[in-house]
Amino acid sequence: MTNNFAIHDSGEAEVLPLGAHQHPVEDLPDEVLMFLMGSRYCDTQRLVDIAWDIFGTVASGWPRVEAILNFTHDRIAFGYDHARDDRTAFEAYEERVGVCRDFAHLAVTLCRCMNIPARYCTGYLGDIGVPPDPAPMDFSAWFEVFLDGAWHTLDARHNQPRIGRILMARGLDATDTAISVAFGKAKLVEFVVVTEEDSAAV
Repeated sequence: MTNNFAIHDSGEAEVLPLGAHQHPVEDLPDEVLMFLMGSRYCDTQRLVDIAWDIFGTVASGWPRVEAILNFTHDRIAFGYDHARDDRTAFEAYEERVGVCRDFAHLAVTLCRCMNIPARYCTGYLGDIGVPPDPAPMDFSAWFEVFLDGAWHTLDARHNQPRIGRILMARGLDATDTAISVAFGKAKLVEFVVVTEEDSAAV
């Protein structure tokens, strides 16, 4: 199965929520509360004490989220050979290796531990506006946090605003955003993702 499509984007880099405030839990919208809960890969119960020890003295809101972002980026060493489909956020914290989903799971979990709603995202991320990565392209994972009444896109693996991010799905964790679901035995024969800028687009 193959697919090919064009998506129009503003061409502008993402904007960090500098100065954004964190809501008290009691002031959060009802539909956001679920993104404070633990989930299959975001095992908050195993990281809550660690999170408060590390980030409890950091100012709430964007400074705390930024600290979590930087910590996660520095904590995990990226490598495709580290990919594992059953690694939880706590295991990523302990093992200190992983792929983009592990960065996202750990950042999401640490945010939730600090009462900051966070949700897992997956989609495409081409090398637009940055030096090309020689590694084969793949689906990408990042996350969003809820501050100042809005969701904001963040990426703990790359840890910088990007251009042309294409969202496919959001959820509590990777369970909600699987690239495929199979009932019975299924063998992946080949997997190729290409996301690139169309220089001819107007």
